[in-house]
Amino acid sequence: MSEVFRNYSKYYDLLYQDKDYEKECNFIEDIFRRYSQKPVETILDAGCGTGGHAIPLAKRGYRVSGFDASEIMIQRAKEKSKAEGIEIEFRVADICDFNMDMRFDACICMFAVINYLTRNDQIQRALANIRRHLNPDGLFIFDSWNGLAVLRILPEVRVKIVEGEGMRVIRFVHPELDAFHHLCKDHYQLIVTQGNTIIDEVKETHVIRYLFPQEIIHYLEEAGFEVLKICPFLDLEGEVDENVWNMTVIAKAVNEGE
Repeated sequence: MSEVFRNYSKYYDLLYQDKDYEKECNFIEDIFRRYSQKPVETILDAGCGTGGHAIPLAKRGYRVSGFDASEIMIQRAKEKSKAEGIEIEFRVADICDFNMDMRFDACICMFAVINYLTRNDQIQRALANIRRHLNPDGLFIFDSWNGLAVLRILPEVRVKIVEGEGMRVIRFVHPELDAFHHLCKDHYQLIVTQGNTIIDEVKETHVIRYLFPQEIIHYLEEAGFEVLKICPFLDLEGEVDENVWNMTVIAKAVNEGE
């Protein structure tokens, strides 16, 4: 994953400046209140990116640790948390074999991080590792592309234009569906300009594995979790069907991982 985001990550915060992290953290806290059997004090942010969730949650009083496979993103997260005067442990690590040397009350894995695990063994290793880092009854919360919707709606070409930091970024996404392997290969092209001058161009392919609800339940139960809820992203009262592209999964650690 770190290689995939090597160049794209330079413009990550600018591209997602419209993402409402505070609203998403409100949603996470709603899940804590509804599903946690005890007050959540410590949070592991798996695939934390540039700290979009970790920093607001730390400001709300949680003790947060985060890791990401991208060195550039972790460096940016450290810079942002320092600027906010927030103490967070950020590490460069892989979700399949990270070791944070402690257990947590909850783990979050947001913004389709789980979908970058494209092989069955990667999913199994990551879930088992997360389970080992959770206290008994600890919550695991993540969002995912819903395979039911991907195959019904189908990915399409997208264009996004953002401005900031004295730059203009035009992002093109050309998806290539590989339905047999449950994959979507997103071919990104970023054109970065200052005034009328092109100062950078990035081409990367992000391979995303979409997941199906029953598939998710199987993997989680295999790893020692009990699935508590699968719902539309940011909607605890909704139901997931073939029209919901992004879904949230809420699980509880029940059996000790091996």
